[in-house]
Amino acid sequence: MEVAVLVYDGVFDSGLAAMLDVLDGANGLAAEVADPPTWNVVTVGLRPEVRTGAGLMVTAESCSRVESADLLIVPAVAERRPPQLLDFISGIESAPIRDLIAATCARGTSIASACTGTFLLAEARVLDGHRATTSWWLAPIFRNRYPSVDVDQSSMVIASGRITTAAAAFGHVDLALSIVRDTSPALADLVAHYLVVDERPSQSAYTITSALAQHDPTVAAFERWVREHLADPISIPDASRHLGISERTLQRAVGSILGISPIRFVQNLRVERAAHLLRTTDQSLESIARKVGYEHPNTLRVLIRQRTGKTTAALRSTSR
Repeated sequence: MEVAVLVYDGVFDSGLAAMLDVLDGANGLAAEVADPPTWNVVTVGLRPEVRTGAGLMVTAESCSRVESADLLIVPAVAERRPPQLLDFISGIESAPIRDLIAATCARGTSIASACTGTFLLAEARVLDGHRATTSWWLAPIFRNRYPSVDVDQSSMVIASGRITTAAAAFGHVDLALSIVRDTSPALADLVAHYLVVDERPSQSAYTITSALAQHDPTVAAFERWVREHLADPISIPDASRHLGISERTLQRAVGSILGISPIRFVQNLRVERAAHLLRTTDQSLESIARKVGYEHPNTLRVLIRQRTGKTTAALRSTSR
């Protein structure tokens, strides 16, 4: 596979290095598996030399190499501040990057990106109508700016058509492993073992729900009310009346900010609280279930597995 990794001024250093290191590691270990695949990786840029977000200089070959590539990888932008991120991805400075992404997609070439890099793909309009993911804390901003993209903030890696996106800064590792796994699952497992990388199918376990809720005053007020009533049967109509809004308004607010229904949001808050109690106390699962509003502990057990990818026993053993 011919792989072009795009570098540009302000690229996220760890993301770039992770992509290169994992693919290089896969090439180095390829002889250990049957029918070994290989990746010919080239770093391309708009100029022969670019400066990363940390100030390092990286040499690059011409972007014309992308025309013969099977895959274009766009690492993240090294920018954590949403206003500045939006200024960059929509500004004149990144216009050539967006044009390159759009032209590459139009040729039918596969594209992959992670974290803030997914904003560049969305701004180039290649994600319209696709499922995608990004860092959980940027999901509300992404969802508001790109309503034509189906955002799943819980997933770590999502493949939709010829486009693959990954979540979070160090989701670049997961993205690179997914590229290897598409061709050779055995080789991907081998690389993960050598790098001591655990599989992370979801970023839900890392999500700070209250941080997401603060993007909208209605959602923030709903979150506070739910936390005060976690142990009680929760009614969305009752919550709406308490907040002085219609049920439809609440549904719309939660959906636009979090991309989920109010009921699912309530479940997430209950799972978050239960997981905390499992990690920090010796209370029984039955007791914890009642404290977060579930009569039957098995209901909580299933939800925890679905939301965090871990069993209740694993959460307890991790804390120990």
